[in-house]
Amino acid sequence: MGANAIPPPGTRRPVSGLRRALIAGTLGVLGTITALTLPAPSDAAASTLGAAAAQSGRYFGTAINAGKLNDSAYTTIANREFNMVTAENEMKIDATEPNRGQFNFTNGDRVHNWAVQNGKQVRGHTLAWHSQQPGWMQSLSGSALRQAMIDHINGVMAHYKGKIYAWDVVNEAFDDGSGGRRDSNLQRTGNDWIEVAFRTARAADPAAELCYNDYNIDNWTWAKTQGVYNMVRDFKSRGVPIDCVGLQAHFNGGSPYPSNFRTTLQNFAALGVDVAITELDIQGASATTYANVTNDCLAVPRCVGITTWGVRDSDSWRSGDTPLLFDGNGNKKAAYTSVLNALNAADPNPTPTPTPTVTPTPTPTPEPGACSATITTVNSWQGGFQSTVTVRAGTSPVNGWTVRWTWPGGQAISSLWNGTHTVSGSTVTVRNAPYNGSIAANGSATFGFTANGAATTPTATCASP
Repeated sequence: MGANAIPPPGTRRPVSGLRRALIAGTLGVLGTITALTLPAPSDAAASTLGAAAAQSGRYFGTAINAGKLNDSAYTTIANREFNMVTAENEMKIDATEPNRGQFNFTNGDRVHNWAVQNGKQVRGHTLAWHSQQPGWMQSLSGSALRQAMIDHINGVMAHYKGKIYAWDVVNEAFDDGSGGRRDSNLQRTGNDWIEVAFRTARAADPAAELCYNDYNIDNWTWAKTQGVYNMVRDFKSRGVPIDCVGLQAHFNGGSPYPSNFRTTLQNFAALGVDVAITELDIQGASATTYANVTNDCLAVPRCVGITTWGVRDSDSWRSGDTPLLFDGNGNKKAAYTSVLNALNAADPNPTPTPTPTVTPTPTPTPEPGACSATITTVNSWQGGFQSTVTVRAGTSPVNGWTVRWTWPGGQAISSLWNGTHTVSGSTVTVRNAPYNGSIAANGSATFGFTANGAATTPTATCASP
């Protein structure tokens, strides 16, 4: 969520590793705590949000604004209370790549370095988003925009490789009402753009947890929630590298805290991804609602943590709603106490929801079979085009495939997804990705690419081992 985008009305990294690190860090700071038991004695209860969350292996974080790091009252609260940091605006597209190919990490590094110097981890926010794009990116479309997105992800993640716990790879890509994809310049590059973003991010930093982040996906019955859920389920089924879903949880009169919020967290987690509450603020800062949100996270073992979108009410993008845990003078509100109590009451060793033991039916190894390939041009523009290639099995299953074609007149691939390619002269060879090589008899798989040059649909051949 951006600080300028108001919601309308209406694992890869093992969690246990993060939890061990948070608990160890907290115990190192507190020193005197030698064992964690439930219920915790009153004299052993943690006195800050981050330390209390770490007792159950979670984090409690906040959004940090680089421009406020010289405010001692601000940094005192932030340093004392939180153990995870998200840069509020400093790692977004316009901030990190103001001119194409010219990256600027000055303010992003300020936030990151402050966090690390004070013993905190960092969530990266955000790599691909329809909003807060610099002017040069807004002027692009088609393959040029797709390539710019890929280059941006690679450039930012290379700078922070190994330094960021989790990235919000794609932000707010779904429509608020219909549950379908939001119409945006990125969406118009092709429906697979989110998948391409995640695959690019995984290759750029294999250790980072990769998240999809959105608002108004808190209520399980809403079409938008279902749309995101279906995308994540599809990604998991096809091996697209997604590790986490971030629920922004901006609760207000138009989008109130739903009673089924815990169900939403549980259902996303059941897909095999972590869930995180990434931008929490609650209009009026109801102590009861803050406690409910906290307990919902604590009830789901794969809910890794909570981040509030700002430190004090005066720092909030919605300051008039007084939505945070500290008032404008830095005083703790009743909501703060309700959250701290809930965190301190949590089981320090949550038991994961048991998974039923199922003896799988052995799947026979597919025999090699014949295949065919068809290239279809799906979009074109001056100087470039986008194509989809459909690979079909014959009457026997295919276990691995290789597609080849020869360009007729100087075309060249600029990006390709769902396969790996090599080029020799004007001949392109594409081999299956690890997740789409096996095709059932009479079934199909697809890959896509963008290319420079005049649009063309050459004849392709397909071979299977």
